[in-house]
Amino acid sequence: MAQGQDKAAEKAAKKEQRAAKRAQRKNTRKQMWQAFQMQRKQDKALIPLMLLAILGMGLLFFLIGLLFNGQWFMMILGLGIGFLIAMIIFTRRLERDMYKRVEDQPGVSGWALDNQLKNTMGVAWKVEQGIAMTRQQDIVHRVIGNPGVVFVAEGNKNRLKPTMTQLKRRVDKLAGGVPIYEVYVGDGEDEVAVGKLRNHIMRLPRNYSKNEVYAVARKIEAMDNAPGQMPGVPKGPVPHQAQNMAGMNRRMRRAQERKGK
Repeated sequence: MAQGQDKAAEKAAKKEQRAAKRAQRKNTRKQMWQAFQMQRKQDKALIPLMLLAILGMGLLFFLIGLLFNGQWFMMILGLGIGFLIAMIIFTRRLERDMYKRVEDQPGVSGWALDNQLKNTMGVAWKVEQGIAMTRQQDIVHRVIGNPGVVFVAEGNKNRLKPTMTQLKRRVDKLAGGVPIYEVYVGDGEDEVAVGKLRNHIMRLPRNYSKNEVYAVARKIEAMDNAPGQMPGVPKGPVPHQAQNMAGMNRRMRRAQERKGK
């Protein structure tokens, strides 16, 4: 009797999980459709580029099929590949425009790093947002990954130099020999735009394996738990934008909604 009840409960739990997954997929499709509708209204080149990708790949594979005794069904494969390319074009252009709308918000580069790097397959990344800040609200974020340690700074370089020097000294003290890189966000010389942070960091040398990254991260994260104030953080409350990066999602959605009206 008890065994039958356990099986029934397990069956009900699996049914609920399947229903939750279906609801999640439906919600994701709905959100993507809404994002596409808003993006196409403001990005006139989006639909032509997507159609070019789909039809172009379909035609290319159709011609390839003709070379092999009229295997016209190759066109179906080409259309499928073209659709995937079209979706990549859509997401990249959507992401690019989103970053442009919020690039002047304090803390946006930390938010962008967290979102850009968390879905990178086969690579370990540990992103810590807002680890240090000057009194003028220049912010430093930290990325631990295959290259080593990357400090990503928003704000005035001259004001940030003492903070960056202190941060590097502490990392060297805790994990001597770990490569350290500095990245400044902006549109000026030797600066990296928010939307290009992922590509810039991914091009850095791969000095560590995935397991080694976790070992390095444990050493460096001890710095966060050490007593005393982080270097460069002003006394008093941290500004809300830097303290609550989750609010960046809401600001981006509102910007998209305003633009789509």
